[in-house]
Amino acid sequence: MTATEIAAVEETTPRRQRHLGWALVLICIAQLMVVLDSTIANIALPFIQKDLHFSTATLTWVVTGYSLTFGGLLLLGGRLGDLYGRRRVFMAGLVLFAVASLVGGIAGNEAILLIARGVQGSGAALAAPSALALITTTFPAGPARNRAFAVYAAMSGVGAAVGLILGGWLTGLDGVFGLGIDGWRLTFLINVPIGIIAAIVAPMLLAESERHTGWLDVPGALTGTGGLLAVVYGLTRAGSDGWGDGQTIAFLIAGVALLSIFAVIESRVEHPLLPFRVFAHRSRASSFVAMMLLPAAMFAMFFYLSQYVQLVKGYSPLHTGVAFLPFCVGMVFAATMASNLVNRIDPRYLAGIGTLIAAVSLWGFSRIPHDTTLPIHNVAGSYWGHVFPWVVTMSFGMGLTFVTVTLTAVHHLRPEDSGIGSGVLNTMQQVGGALGLAILSTVATHVMTSDTSSITAKASAAGQGKPSPDVLAMIQHQVFAHGATTAFLVGSVMAIVGSAIIWIFLNVKHQELATDGPEGVHVG
Repeated sequence: MTATEIAAVEETTPRRQRHLGWALVLICIAQLMVVLDSTIANIALPFIQKDLHFSTATLTWVVTGYSLTFGGLLLLGGRLGDLYGRRRVFMAGLVLFAVASLVGGIAGNEAILLIARGVQGSGAALAAPSALALITTTFPAGPARNRAFAVYAAMSGVGAAVGLILGGWLTGLDGVFGLGIDGWRLTFLINVPIGIIAAIVAPMLLAESERHTGWLDVPGALTGTGGLLAVVYGLTRAGSDGWGDGQTIAFLIAGVALLSIFAVIESRVEHPLLPFRVFAHRSRASSFVAMMLLPAAMFAMFFYLSQYVQLVKGYSPLHTGVAFLPFCVGMVFAATMASNLVNRIDPRYLAGIGTLIAAVSLWGFSRIPHDTTLPIHNVAGSYWGHVFPWVVTMSFGMGLTFVTVTLTAVHHLRPEDSGIGSGVLNTMQQVGGALGLAILSTVATHVMTSDTSSITAKASAAGQGKPSPDVLAMIQHQVFAHGATTAFLVGSVMAIVGSAIIWIFLNVKHQELATDGPEGVHVG
């Protein structure tokens, strides 16, 4: 090489690295936005219920509706990116997400808000798998990709806590720029400028991916999405109406039938929505299953713990958000550490230890004190003694797990399967969260209903009159705490099952990750 050529290479390399860095920033901001929307509305739930007159039974659909459509359409979103270009689909998802956020922010009734949440999930389902696939095809295997995945995984995990913090701050506001706007509406409206700006900037920082041959498997998309919707609706309905309810049984049976048809379709079509070869690698398949079980427990933690500190501890929305700030710090620290350790330690050990730490943390949450025996006393756990320690350990366990499981889930994927593989990973995370919340809500609701009936019967037998409003509120707080701690205990069992799967089936060596996947495609 001549001196001029060497100088040109030396000048180009830092520029390429800067472009890669900004591309990662853009991808992670988009990922943070779609993930935090799973929890940003949690703190606003009481205000949404009051303003839009939600029933208690349908209130969980503000959270579950987003997670369900997000997870249900991720396979479709991933395949669309493979077929029509990942950058294009990524941008389309951001715009759809922003428009739905605007509609949700100005919603005047329950139906419009729930529809907007569903459309938000649809936009997220287009953007998220393309974002992850762009990382796998942009960064070369080894330390560079490990660091990129560490940032991405940290955003995926921290997003839930950031949603609570941001939701707490926004919910506490009663206006912006001199305009009187309910704080809960700002939790939706804040996405509008972020989504639009990210979509505009994307062509400047991200190169379009290669389009692959094939056509869209519409029957597979319809049956797969319909099956997931029916199953989760059935589980959610079981929490309020019981497992013997006719509609509960009908939706569960319909969901299983549709998913069975989906499996048959995918095994026979030439270009399936979900190629079964994606699951052929044992370690990848175990990573997918683990990524379904762990978010199921983590999302339930945020859902119930955020309500506990508000209802029982009396925290303001902002105070509630700040209570989860240690989770963000711990998650970032653990993810950074995992990205370095995975170059020297096999993923099985990092993810296995991380999942066990998460299981112990959920068990710790289940020890929050409560009293549901007559005469009932106003028992409440302390933040520093019963919440803070387990929030920190949970963040550490999730940080170790998310980075390593994300890496092993995309291990040796074909270039034409990067989008659908990323879609499967995100599907497991989102549908796992929705299913976990549905199952744990069923458990918690059953406990709370049983406690309420038992207390009422015992009070009536003792000849006690109608309790005062203060006593009634105390009873409700204790009953809620009992239901939430039972849900935490079941979540701990889920984490243990996920840990067992990782220890038994995840056998990728750390040396393999350094040569994993397609060659990096530099943007710039």
